[in-house]
Amino acid sequence: MSETEVICGVKTAYRHTGSGRDVVLLHGWGQNMYMMSAIENHLSPFFSVWNLDFPGFGESDEPSEAWGMEEYTAFLEEFIRINGIEHPILIGHSFGCRAAIRYAAVHPVHKMCLTGAAGIRPVQTNSAKLRVKAYKTAKWALKAAHQDEMLKKLQDRSGSQDYRNAHGVMRETFVKVVNDDISPLLSKVTCPVLLVWGSQDTAVPLWMGQQMEREMPNAGLAVFEGDDHFAYWNQADRFNRVLDVFLKDDML
Repeated sequence: MSETEVICGVKTAYRHTGSGRDVVLLHGWGQNMYMMSAIENHLSPFFSVWNLDFPGFGESDEPSEAWGMEEYTAFLEEFIRINGIEHPILIGHSFGCRAAIRYAAVHPVHKMCLTGAAGIRPVQTNSAKLRVKAYKTAKWALKAAHQDEMLKKLQDRSGSQDYRNAHGVMRETFVKVVNDDISPLLSKVTCPVLLVWGSQDTAVPLWMGQQMEREMPNAGLAVFEGDDHFAYWNQADRFNRVLDVFLKDDML
């Protein structure tokens, strides 16, 4: 059963199970604590597991204004501080990895497991730049003409599926989040890091995991051949077995 706590002014839902060294689970964009439940259930006999819904997702409230990764990282810092967590093990998927990396770059972290970790901004092609410029021009023109209905239609058919699924403050939040680049921080993450990737991940391609492995001082990469962005969920038993090896010295 979930509990609630006000963190950074936002009512936040989370579950706390087990005892031992603290593990914090950080779900991906558009997801919730349920997507991390297989990991929670597997680790709670050995660890004190904190499984939370980020603001704007699951049972947690939305922030009152658009957040970027600075705010989400401050939220994670406050959650960890309020709950008396020290030197945690962080386990994140996709968007959750952005917060994990930013936290680990400046705070003591015991270990970290990142799967399908978002955060490296690819270099835009010229055609992509032209599409973005055309979209911004059309958006500006429709705003200036007060064509709100046409503007909404333009926004609803543009961008990624995650962007189209987001509404209100969370759509603005999504834009801020995806424009964040964690690349300069990778060398500052010195704790042991396990990277788990699906070889066919199209949302966060494998080359991003390979770059993280190269640039993080103490990282290793495990690839699930033929799987996608949700490899950790699709092959939950396998993922948990890999975690067991990574965390074997920390289990009660």
